[in-house]
Parts: sequence; structure tokens; C-alpha cells
Amino acid sequence: MAGFAAHRITNAAVYLDGNSFFGRVEEIDLGSVKAVMSDFQGLGMVGLIELPDGIDKLEGKITWNSQYEDAARKVATPFKTVQLQLRSNIEVYTSQGRTDQLPLVTLLTVMFKEYQLGTYKPRDPTKYETPFSATYVRQVVNGTETLLLDYLANIYRVGGEDQLAKYRSNLGLS
Repeated sequence: MAGFAAHRITNAAVYLDGNSFFGRVEEIDLGSVKAVMSDFQGLGMVGLIELPDGIDKLEGKITWNSQYEDAARKVATPFKTVQLQLRSNIEVYTSQGRTDQLPLVTLLTVMFKEYQLGTYKPRDPTKYETPFSATYVRQVVNGTETLLLDYLANIYRVGGEDQLAKYRSNLGLS
């Protein structure tokens, strides 16, 4: 029997349109892929259930540790998309210590929704938050795609399995 393996991610690097923003982001929240659910009840059913109606919008935010001109040029307009890439390292620990390190790459196409001008206080570093909305996300662990969601193309794959193939076919889209 294989033993327990703990996975940890403790740091990451952020890229906008392929350019590194190493050390300039304090925190990034990539959001959550979540289903839009609605209640369903029918005659003869003793209870109410929830069924999925689709996928909710994907929102996140970047917290910058200062104002950066090259970042501002990317995030100050809501009319252009930006390719956001987050690269991180998954450390794998077993009873033998750290036994492996796996790359985790998350790619998103985002539109920034807000450009914060800053809040200033004496002796307190100013932080800038830039919320975004994503139309595309792809996550790859160690070269294997775990998730692909393309809102505009109606593509949703989990572990390589197309969740919407029949849906697209039924609508005449594939």
C-alpha cells in the first residue's frame, strides 16, 4: 500500500502577457470555478434538490505591493484582455521527506475590472488591488491538464474529459 503524500504550494510567480512580475505581487486570488445551481422540485418528490444550470463567472484579484508603471499599462483598461500566468511549485512530502517537486501552471485570459489609485497612510506601505474577470482558464500539473474552461467557446474539460461535448453537439456547435 502506498503511503500518504502531502502536497504543499507556498509560492508562485506571476506573468502578464508573458512578462514576469517577480516580487511585485503580494497576493493573488485566482477565484473559483463553481456551478450555478437552481432548485428543482416535481410532483411526487418528497424533497427539493439542486441541479446545475451552468458555470458561474470566474473572478479573482491581484494585490500589488506597490505601484508599477508596466503593470498599470496592463490593468488600467477593462477593454483589453491580458494573458495571466501563474507558475508554482508543488512540493510532495512523504515519510522520507520531500520526495518530489511538480510544476503547476495556471493560464487565464482576464479583463481587469478596476484600477485602484491607492490608499496612503504614514509609515504604512500602500497596496493596490486589481480585480479581474476571466473568460478562459487552463490548469496543468506536471504536464497533465487538470482543467480547461473556455467560456466563449463552450469548452469545459476536467482531467481531459470534455464535459460539454454532447451539449455542443445537441446545439449544433460542434
